[in-house]
Amino acid sequence: MKNSREIEPEVIAATAGPEAPANEHDSVAGGSESVVEAGDAGDPRAGERRRNVKRDREGAALSAPPEDAEERTFDLSLRPRALGDFVGQERLKKILGMSITAARQRAEVLDHVLFSGPPGLGKTSLAHIIARELGVNLRATSGPAIERAGDLAAIVNDLDEGDVLFIDEIHRLARQVEEVLYPAMEDFELNIVVGKGPGARSMRLAVKPFTLVGATTRSGLLSSPLRDRFGQHYHLDFYARAELTEIVRRSASLLGMRLDDSGAHEMAGRSRGTPRIANRLLRRVRDFAQVNQAPIVTREVALAALELLEIDECGFDGMDRAILAAVIDKFDGGPVGVESLAAAVGEEADTIGEVYEPYLLQQGYIARTARGRVATQRAYTHLGRTRRGPLI
Repeated sequence: MKNSREIEPEVIAATAGPEAPANEHDSVAGGSESVVEAGDAGDPRAGERRRNVKRDREGAALSAPPEDAEERTFDLSLRPRALGDFVGQERLKKILGMSITAARQRAEVLDHVLFSGPPGLGKTSLAHIIARELGVNLRATSGPAIERAGDLAAIVNDLDEGDVLFIDEIHRLARQVEEVLYPAMEDFELNIVVGKGPGARSMRLAVKPFTLVGATTRSGLLSSPLRDRFGQHYHLDFYARAELTEIVRRSASLLGMRLDDSGAHEMAGRSRGTPRIANRLLRRVRDFAQVNQAPIVTREVALAALELLEIDECGFDGMDRAILAAVIDKFDGGPVGVESLAAAVGEEADTIGEVYEPYLLQQGYIARTARGRVATQRAYTHLGRTRRGPLI
């Protein structure tokens, strides 16, 4: 069997077509326009199609607003760099730390890891920590970015032994890409079909052992064959107020902010159990304190800033309250389907289901029934409404 380095020119000839990428950034970060399916190699129009796609995407990139560099730097600067710095998820840290230590002692590749849970709980941070604790490189991508099997083959073939491949939103992988991933995870081999029709042939490519770390907000959408190939599956829960208080204090220290315990406690209580939201509120409170020349962020300063942001004592923003009000006022407390609810508040159904609803459900403000969402007594009390009939 040929190893991955010996067959690399053959793979490029079979998958890259007549117009190979100019550099590594084009071949990986550029996404789907960089790697071409093997079947396109013999198509004389394939090059023109790829050039058109590339021009379209370059035009879209030029017209899109640039990403906020300050926001990105802020998030990266606050990300914990070691498992000991990661606050919360104690049981997860204990088991994961044990697995990492055992893999290092045996000089083996860590079993594939799957993280699931709502957004903002630390799945990406844990993937970076795994790579750093193992002392290897991390290659990060996302499910929607891997459009073809050739994209995945190019990424996996470029990994060194023991490297970590992180795929965010792994439940959005295309089915044909997912099927190529199965032998790569189990046997560290890639089965690539070259050509089309009677002349098609299968190539088996050996790749170096690696660790796949997947992250998903919707583990139910993962196919059973893919889920079963992960040796470790961890679900991240919402954080307690004390844990979020510690996260806020740590972030404030890294930013050089003066913050007392009461201010940190207040922000933690309005962070919806999510570290990402806690850090986001901290950023806005820091702006408020600076503009208003507050030398130290006390509870009073934090309250004034959060009132300006319309974040109430439960951590609800305007959309949370709009969802609860719509269920109560427009649908008589429910039941109501998510599509009807989304139309009533002017938000996407997926956003309601993935971003807003989990916390409202966990805190007991809405309930799911076979007929739809229902507002609970806590929702009526929070909005100052009176129930007109029994809970359906």
